[in-house]
Amino acid sequence: MEKVVIIGSGCAGLTAALYTARANLQPLVLTGLQPGGLLTTTSIVENYPGFPEGIDGYELMTRMQQQAEKFGARVQFGTVEAVELGQSPLALTVDGARIETETLIIASGAGHRHLGLESEEKLEKKGVTYCATCDGALPMFRNQPLVVVGGGDSACEEAMYLTRFASVVYLIHRRDSLRASRIMAERTLAHTKIKPIWNSAVTEVLDVAQDKVTGVRVKNLLNQEESVLDCAGLFVAIGHVPNTQVFQGVINMDENGYIVPVRGTETNVPGVFVAGDCSDHVYRQAITAAGLGCAAAIDAERYLAARNE
Repeated sequence: MEKVVIIGSGCAGLTAALYTARANLQPLVLTGLQPGGLLTTTSIVENYPGFPEGIDGYELMTRMQQQAEKFGARVQFGTVEAVELGQSPLALTVDGARIETETLIIASGAGHRHLGLESEEKLEKKGVTYCATCDGALPMFRNQPLVVVGGGDSACEEAMYLTRFASVVYLIHRRDSLRASRIMAERTLAHTKIKPIWNSAVTEVLDVAQDKVTGVRVKNLLNQEESVLDCAGLFVAIGHVPNTQVFQGVINMDENGYIVPVRGTETNVPGVFVAGDCSDHVYRQAITAAGLGCAAAIDAERYLAARNE
């Protein structure tokens, strides 16, 4: 039986792994479908302390994993399919196998939010994508007009990255100003390749019949007029949904699916702790996720110490 199992391998999960490993608890880290979390899809991280020149998101997560493994953490690729948290030991079903543990740290992060369009779903991976750094350099997007939907830091970063490849980047936002941080918004709007389209929303992705993206239908939310914008790709950057579905009905959550801690990082289930973007809908930064991972590890360590006295 494990002493500590950590679900998630982003900043929160790997920081929790580092701290529990250094406490000689030999944690088992389950990566989920995206080892390293969403930060691995970020081309450059400029606001993580200690890297004045910035650092590639994938490289940062690789370093974090290596540091945790150095002290005895074990990282296993796997997805949690079911949980049994009503009694001790806690039990997980991971890719069909049963894993029992004394404590559990949920650091499962969040996934990309979709527009919810039928055409979006049908054209996913055929021109509709949720990660510019993953897909922006593909031949199908080079020297073509591209569309980014969103108004936050992520949308601005996507748009900025795509200027390396696109002929023009249309940034579609529901409001008349960006929600992004001031420095990111100014940098984005100053770029000659980025054309903002304000007070608008994508209502359809074209063209399902051709089985590829040829454009988007855009509605002006002020006058309700619709128009078609030709493009070769749609990059959706409208936020995230917490990866907490497997814990519904067991762990206390808010109406949006974010886990609500009871005290510190403790959840309503004894021995289960939470950290990172699956519980934080306010800050959602790499550094705050890492801090919460540290806190969850300390809470789990103290829980085990008190239990075994």
